[in-house]
Amino acid sequence: MQARLAWRQGWLAAMAGLVLLSGTARADAALDWLNRAATAAKQQNYSGVYVYHHGEHVEVLRVMHRTHAKGEMEKVEVMDGTPRKFLRINNDVYCHLPDGKQVRLERNAPRRFFPALLPARPAKLLDYYEAKLGGSERVAGRPCQVVTLTPRDGYRYAYDLWLDKQTGLPLKSRIVNDHGSVVSMYVFSEIQIGKAPDLQLFRNDLAGKQIQKASLDQPAEAQWQVAPPPGYDQVQDAVRTLPGKSAPVVHLVFSDGLSVLSMFVEPVDPQQQRLQGLSAEGAIGVYAREVDGYTVTTLGEVPNTTLIETGNSVQRK
Repeated sequence: MQARLAWRQGWLAAMAGLVLLSGTARADAALDWLNRAATAAKQQNYSGVYVYHHGEHVEVLRVMHRTHAKGEMEKVEVMDGTPRKFLRINNDVYCHLPDGKQVRLERNAPRRFFPALLPARPAKLLDYYEAKLGGSERVAGRPCQVVTLTPRDGYRYAYDLWLDKQTGLPLKSRIVNDHGSVVSMYVFSEIQIGKAPDLQLFRNDLAGKQIQKASLDQPAEAQWQVAPPPGYDQVQDAVRTLPGKSAPVVHLVFSDGLSVLSMFVEPVDPQQQRLQGLSAEGAIGVYAREVDGYTVTTLGEVPNTTLIETGNSVQRK
């Protein structure tokens, strides 16, 4: 009897060990795919058309990406609605405005265009997301591996990624809230991978155009203390001029490497209608409050809890 009990306990322990090893292997496999995706978005040459769904809005965009000895070049054109064109040269982004006379320059831009969604070191994401492999599906005619990133807390949403099996390049992504509804989605309808787009297509014509700097090339004054939720590190701070604003505003950006939260701090303008509390702009949540004569606005494709806790944490130093 004792021998049978010992055998059973040993068998259960062995099975538990196999399950643990299996779970670890699956997590490692998912991380391998995330590493491939992060590398592919920077190193692959590609061009294609993708659709961006956010809330009730749909945009069609054409993207071209070319790598070279000195880094990357990327061009994104909005194909419907108001014409917009973005040209990224390494970390500088030039936005050619619809009037054809002005170009808005963003230096050291922290965020990149789809399909470059992942940080350079995706392993850090596993502190706040559980990565799992899903099935195989086709996107834009190419077989893809599905990878899901499920949040470990209530401060971020889930992400589903469709990664090209041949190269690892993300061909589709979607953000899913805690109710299972899709917050936003990118998906390629057509794509060509491996062939470098012609260099002439990246020509940055600035002749006779007025260059507007998106920021004043100075960091925000360190007069605000902010405590975002765990995992959200400050990745950018700047003083910006924004359309419709009479004075520059402080802009802070926080990210866990995947989810992004922005904060704007500006003096209260009694001549303008002021936001208070929670609201939404399409798929983007917005939370606003006043602190010592300033309006603090937090926004992003993140849970309301993240917006509220971050906004309520703001204090003058």
